Amino acid sequence: MNIISRILKLFLTFCAFLLFTISLLLVFPCYIFVFTFWSKESAPFAAHRISRCWARITLSVMLIGCEIKGKEFIKPGETYILVCNHRSLVDVPVLAIGCKNTFHFLAKAELTKIPLMGYLIKRLYITVVRSDRVNRSQSLEAMKSSIDKNISVAIFPEGTRNKTNAPLLEFRDGAFRLAIKTQKPIAVLTILDSDRLLPPIGPLAVRPGIVHASWSKPIETEGMTDDDLPVLKEKVREIMLNILNKNSVKNNLAIEV
Repeated sequence: MNIISRILKLFLTFCAFLLFTISLLLVFPCYIFVFTFWSKESAPFAAHRISRCWARITLSVMLIGCEIKGKEFIKPGETYILVCNHRSLVDVPVLAIGCKNTFHFLAKAELTKIPLMGYLIKRLYITVVRSDRVNRSQSLEAMKSSIDKNISVAIFPEGTRNKTNAPLLEFRDGAFRLAIKTQKPIAVLTILDSDRLLPPIGPLAVRPGIVHASWSKPIETEGMTDDDLPVLKEKVREIMLNILNKNSVKNNLAIEV
């Protein structure tokens, strides 16, 4: 029975990534059209609408649904520093679906080397080489420029996917420093179970199901200085931990019943 289950999972995963590749090939010309014929000012907003549509397609072909609470906290037209926990590749499309406001992801520069995806990442994301201090500084300026254009910035404060048993990795300072520098509110999205459907370790194996996520009330940073950074970072961490812990308790109770 285990062998049949594994074969079925591998087959579903193969089908999901085949359909994902096909969807990428279909949506790619749309991005090229936007970046070629739209103005530099309007192209990011048009591209974000494409990205949200593509994110829904991506999850659909993986047989993954998405339920997001607290969308009313994200005001249309407002600019935020978006932060989210990160345990799975599924988190990227979930965040795209969960936020209508146009935003740029902060991503590792190595991702630009991926065929086709690299082209999109260069134009949709802000990239950073974390080991290069000068590049980190340039990325910070690029993010501030994005905010000035009324385009939010999305950052995974853990810096990478959490592949440990801990609910969260240690947070880096970047997102909170940016929020303080720009005096923009931090919007916190906590994703609860994406790693159950597409684990961060082991062979790629997609499991059909529903990803649950929750927006919390944005944290205002107006009047804050760099001295407030540690407290701000800890406040965001506590918000995520409380939601993750409540979900863990709920799941354990359901298993016991």
